[in-house]
Amino acid sequence: MVDITQLPEKEKRARSKKQMMWFAIASLIMMFAGLTSAYIVSASRRDWVDFELPSEFYYSTGVIVLSSLTLLLAKLSIKKNNRKGATLMTVLTFVLGATFVYMQFAGFETLTERDIFFTGKGSSVSASFVYLIVVAHLAHIVAGLISLMVITINMVRGKYTGTDFLGFELGAIFWHFVDFLWIFLLCFLLFY
Repeated sequence: MVDITQLPEKEKRARSKKQMMWFAIASLIMMFAGLTSAYIVSASRRDWVDFELPSEFYYSTGVIVLSSLTLLLAKLSIKKNNRKGATLMTVLTFVLGATFVYMQFAGFETLTERDIFFTGKGSSVSASFVYLIVVAHLAHIVAGLISLMVITINMVRGKYTGTDFLGFELGAIFWHFVDFLWIFLLCFLLFY
């Protein structure tokens, strides 16, 4: 076991920041576990209405998976001190993330065209849950997009090197988490 008191100050701060990120992710997991648990319990209601998810939700999954791949390529570029390549891949990740958001809203539009609403006439418990789960996820995607903007700005400023890229790494951990979270949520909504 490593004695943390013997580590250099920079490494202590890095470990603390990573640990805080994992605590934040654990709390997000708990939040979405609560939402999906409530969905499961509510699915036994007599007024539960099944409906088909919009195809945009499926297509957006491919986009977000691709965004994780481009972010991995950005990290490889950073490790090789290829700032230009890392910046390009991070910008591409941001564009793919924004495309994901656009496709989610297109999915909402498809739902409203089918007269499936969050509240009011045409709403149901199941529809409200789908809207709530997707919007809660989108809020975290927006946080991830902000993180990607900060990462990109820091990359352009030359803040990251092949051996010093903690800020990038923290943003990437969060981004990969929200990507994985969407895949889980879509599979949950599809198969439950």
